[in-house]
Amino acid sequence: MTVERIGDISTQGLNENKMSNKEHTMLKHIKIIILLFLGLSQTISAQEEEEKDDIGTETVTVTKAYTPTISDAFKIKSTPNLNDSIVLQKKKIEYNIFSVPVASTFTPAKGQASAVKKTPPPVLYNSYASGGGGNPANVMGKFYTSKTIDRESGYTIGLDHSSSRGDIDGVALDNIYSNSKLDAAYIKRDRDFDWGADISAQHQLYNWYGIPDGVFTEEIVNSIEERQNYFKAGAGGYINMEDSYFENAKLNYRRFWDATKSGENRAVFETGLGFPVAEEKLEIKAEADFVNGKFENSSLNNQSSVPGIKYSNLQVGLSPNLVMAGEDYSLNLGVKLVYGLDMENSDSNFYIYPSVSASYRLLDETAIVYGGVEGDRKQNSYYGFVEENPYVSPTLTIQPTDKQYDGYVGLKGQLLPNLSYNVKASYTAENRIPLFKLNPQNTLRDDEKGYFYGNSFEVFYDDMKTIGVFGELNVDVNRNFTLGVNAEYFNYNTETDNPAWNLPELKGSLFMDYQIGEKWYAGANLFYVGSREDVATIANASGVPSSFTAEIIELDSYFDANAHIGYRWNDQLSFFLKAANIANNNYQRWANYPVQGLQILGGATYKFDL
Repeated sequence: MTVERIGDISTQGLNENKMSNKEHTMLKHIKIIILLFLGLSQTISAQEEEEKDDIGTETVTVTKAYTPTISDAFKIKSTPNLNDSIVLQKKKIEYNIFSVPVASTFTPAKGQASAVKKTPPPVLYNSYASGGGGNPANVMGKFYTSKTIDRESGYTIGLDHSSSRGDIDGVALDNIYSNSKLDAAYIKRDRDFDWGADISAQHQLYNWYGIPDGVFTEEIVNSIEERQNYFKAGAGGYINMEDSYFENAKLNYRRFWDATKSGENRAVFETGLGFPVAEEKLEIKAEADFVNGKFENSSLNNQSSVPGIKYSNLQVGLSPNLVMAGEDYSLNLGVKLVYGLDMENSDSNFYIYPSVSASYRLLDETAIVYGGVEGDRKQNSYYGFVEENPYVSPTLTIQPTDKQYDGYVGLKGQLLPNLSYNVKASYTAENRIPLFKLNPQNTLRDDEKGYFYGNSFEVFYDDMKTIGVFGELNVDVNRNFTLGVNAEYFNYNTETDNPAWNLPELKGSLFMDYQIGEKWYAGANLFYVGSREDVATIANASGVPSSFTAEIIELDSYFDANAHIGYRWNDQLSFFLKAANIANNNYQRWANYPVQGLQILGGATYKFDL
């Protein structure tokens, strides 16, 4: 009984649970339907609301760059099928190593990398000595050394001597000469600057031998003291700066004197400044040049040798210059301001000179046009005149030259890679230009030295305008052969209407250098100087040059050919042979002063380290 009740109760509970599940599911479906209905009605009402509140339509266009992409292709992976009717099976193979000892004496050599054969650099020596001799009793000797003290300093010493016994035919007096020179310098280099100092000494011996045979009696010729000795001593120093407005400075002093108690002092100071101006550069150069001296004897126009001649000239210059440069041009715009003072005569003047130059590249390196207008005040000196003409008398008047302007225009360039040219035309105006002319024959004088027989030269100052034309060609056939030729033409117009004494209208030269293999070398040069004019005068008691007896002398034009050849025995020893005045022409460079004829000189040069 009890069991059946329990079963009835359980069955009833199950039925009730089934009914409740169905009812629950039905209620759930009803809820969903109600929610859908409410949502639909809400949407309809919203649309109606939007239609009521319509604010219009608007179209928005969105633009985007098209960026396509490429997808990887899908490949079907498949294993190929073999259609062979017979499929062979691979047989397994086993390998065994059978070692047998073998005696061998072979030793492989190490390989070496191939290298490009290089030319060994030339051996450099810091010293050399050279000596030679020839006719007529010519002797030469040179010595030079350049020693390094440390990485930043060093010194150089040079000695040079040349002399000859002369033996010139047709002259009455001795014509020997000698020239000996010593130079020494010290150099010091620092990071931002370098500086140096130098000293020099020189002795020159010449003779006033310009008296032809038969002009004077043998007694007078034997009484003439024709020998002159010149002496020079100098010292100087310099400094160059890097990355500084102050660029450089230089100071030089020179003492010059002779055997007639004439003497001269000269001191020159130069300095330079540089300032950047935008992309250009402003250069300022300053100079102070002082020269003074005296001659024991007066001009040979006078009957008496007293009083002597004194001179003292000072000039101070300032040169501002604006430098502009581009890819195809360069331009220098400047001016030179000079103050000149003649201390002996208490006379002073202020000078303004142009300093303008320019160049422009017309056709790359083929044609470059250039030109300029420049002027300067040149300080003349006794030493400078002796260097140009050693036969001047110690009775000179020393005055500065006023070069008012020198205007020029030219064209230069390279016609071929190994052929260059340069042509130029110029017009120059100068005041007090020094011209050498013969001193008058003044036998009324009794000076100690015999330079008053019409065998010495004076300096004659004249104002002159000159037209000049210059042309030059240079050929570099190869690294071993070079050839050059140049010529100049001048047209002179003097203020006094006198000829431009001892100045030629035409000059030319040709030079050549040839390296013949590694051992031999040779060279040659040829000079041509056109005709010149001088005047021979005889002084009288009046002392007025315009009243002297005068005769114009025409000096013929001349060629002077010279050549040399050398042989390098080794890196240290070489031999040379030189020939001068090959045409054996006793031409006259100065009136009554014929030169030596053919001269042959041979010698050797030895390089070494000290």
